[in-house]
Amino acid sequence: MISLFSHNETAYEAAEEMLAETGKAAVIHPTGTGKSFIGFKLCETHAEESVCWLSPSSYIFETQIENLKKITGGYVPENITFFTYAKLMLMSEAELSEIQPDYIILDEFHRAGAEMWGEGVQNLLKIYPDARLLGLSATNIRYLDNQRDMADELFDGNVASEMTLGEAIVRGILNPPKYVLSVFSYQKDFEKYRRKVSQAKNKAVRDAAEVYLDALRRALDMADGLDEIFAKHMSEPHGKYIVFTANAEHMSEMIAKVPEWFAKVDKHPNVYSAYSDDPTTSQAFADFKADNSGHLKLLFCIDMLNEGVHVDDIDGVILLRPTISPIIYKQQIGRALSASSKTNAVIFDIVNNFENLYSISAIQEEMQVAVNYYRDLGEADAVVNEHFRIIDEVRDCKALFDSLNDTLEASWDVMYGHAKTYYERNGNLNVPKRYKTPDGYSLGTWIMTQRRVKSGQISGHLSEDRIRKLDGIGMIWQSISDMNWERNYAALKAYHAEYGNIDIKADYETDSGIALGSWISNLRTWRAGGVKVQYLTPERIGQLDELGMIWDKLDYLFEKNYAAAAKYYKTHGNLDIPADYVCPETQLKLGVWIHNLRQKYKNDPASVASDKKQRLEAIGMEWENKYVRQWNEGLREAASYYEKHGNLNVPSTYRSPGGFRLYSWLSNRREEYTAGRLSREREEALNALGMVWTKPDSWQIRYQLAKEYSGRYGSVTKMPPDYKPNGIWLYKWLNEQKQIYLGKRKGKSLSEEQMRKLTEIGMEW
Repeated sequence: MISLFSHNETAYEAAEEMLAETGKAAVIHPTGTGKSFIGFKLCETHAEESVCWLSPSSYIFETQIENLKKITGGYVPENITFFTYAKLMLMSEAELSEIQPDYIILDEFHRAGAEMWGEGVQNLLKIYPDARLLGLSATNIRYLDNQRDMADELFDGNVASEMTLGEAIVRGILNPPKYVLSVFSYQKDFEKYRRKVSQAKNKAVRDAAEVYLDALRRALDMADGLDEIFAKHMSEPHGKYIVFTANAEHMSEMIAKVPEWFAKVDKHPNVYSAYSDDPTTSQAFADFKADNSGHLKLLFCIDMLNEGVHVDDIDGVILLRPTISPIIYKQQIGRALSASSKTNAVIFDIVNNFENLYSISAIQEEMQVAVNYYRDLGEADAVVNEHFRIIDEVRDCKALFDSLNDTLEASWDVMYGHAKTYYERNGNLNVPKRYKTPDGYSLGTWIMTQRRVKSGQISGHLSEDRIRKLDGIGMIWQSISDMNWERNYAALKAYHAEYGNIDIKADYETDSGIALGSWISNLRTWRAGGVKVQYLTPERIGQLDELGMIWDKLDYLFEKNYAAAAKYYKTHGNLDIPADYVCPETQLKLGVWIHNLRQKYKNDPASVASDKKQRLEAIGMEWENKYVRQWNEGLREAASYYEKHGNLNVPSTYRSPGGFRLYSWLSNRREEYTAGRLSREREEALNALGMVWTKPDSWQIRYQLAKEYSGRYGSVTKMPPDYKPNGIWLYKWLNEQKQIYLGKRKGKSLSEEQMRKLTEIGMEW
């Protein structure tokens, strides 16, 4: 049996219920939390049904299978048919028609948004619209593809469980890492500045710069090199570390640095390299995983381990590849985090990802939001980790570089000349803060300084003549941050004027390309976490409030959905709402909301506030879902039948006075019992009523039904696909006999007698 971590057990149960209700469910859990085991558990539970498993690469799937075997002692579900998304894309309709899946699992389902891969997935789903669809991914958003939400596109928003990387660390599912920040290019930068100092024409500037240059030289001499940093922070000198590089050329360059960087950890480390398109990769990766020697183990790779593949016993990762993608960044650091790990991994950020928008600071904000969320719910015990260590090994050097750069700034007129050139080339002075001219002058810093002088934030000389000159080349005196606010707030006011509200979806963009939904979402996060207070001032909060800003989306959504639920109850008299139900007027996904409320209450009744609970019950809320209630109804009907007849030998045509089909209900329970899916408690309840679990030969029963159909209609060849006498899907059974006859069901065969009987009733093989 596959045993799941508690967080995955909860997610699995939610997914099963959602699949039963809607046929679709997505699980969005971060890298390292073991979400592939949710898919394998589904395969185990439904062992008699066929599962089509799709993944970005066979390598990912094979590694997941290896990890499963380690956990289960060798067990692997036999009902999986595996394809890569690329293979699926090339398959013909005839090939697709042979798969016949009962379930489809989309691993790393955000990748199914790629144009060609997505087309293959859509073709499969069109052929098998009744197959139940499970998705697994660390993210549902394609950040570099217009923020597309693949949970909406593929699963109609049916998300059974969702967790951020920050939340996983807060809850203690993943251990908090030690984050070490450094770079390996400062010596090159120092030489560049040394030349600039020697070439400075102004003696005063040159003398002042020499002071900073000497201080910087001493600081760099005193600062630890990467060899010292690795020696200091590699807590496991004989451990395993994954090194991410940009491309094959960059990888070769970095591998050449191994003797210089790691000699103080291990003079003879074992070095492995993995290319995403290298045919020897599998062996290199396998050797790395199997290496239990007393040496430092380094696996240099490009894209292979960004997603889907997790390696046990990783002691850390080394980031040598700058990236702007939050998906790739989180996947890379996720290699060092695992729900099964008992140690705190170390992450070496050697390319200054620390200052990247999608970096460790974003994960810290996710943690802060999660901490606030659980404390607001009164569940402070759920908070295991609030912070993790960030070690900046080069902070002093960076400060000295900044001071040296400021000292070397050219005269005002020279810098104005560079600003004018920039304006003539670009049509504006929206100069990025870190922009430097081809000659190495920090124009971005200079523009920012002019703004600060004019606003009185710092002292300096900015005459009216200089102001007029800058105005003449399009100078905007507001800061970039202020301009960002003005631009977004103006767009928000325009949205409010058109729609009468600012309840904006997270992926909404204006026609001019302003990501207004993302901005609104960030504002909520910043205010809830108490961050960005200089940007989100009380005055700006007031401006947003005037437009009807929804700061607490959860409370707002509750009221909105509650009103829709009350209307549904008034019309239907209950809240047995299908999970895929969408309100026709408002497009609210009311079914998903009700499902999630029931799941939340099931996991922890105290998580639903008492006032909200009472209000929901007043409009007919049943906290048990309809499947639990159906079980209770079936058990009552079975008990009533037993009391009257003394057994549960129910005829297939029997209907209770209320119309309940007890025979079909008992047949379904027998199937659950045979598949090992019936709980011990339910089994005992039926045993008390004399339940007979083993019925006569099921093949013979189904054959008899097929024979009756043939006798009535002359043959079985034209049987409707949905023909289900006594709840038995007879058409599917006949098709299965064909597949067995054709040798397409491994380990199964038909006897001569069975083939003869089927041929007699018109079976066409």
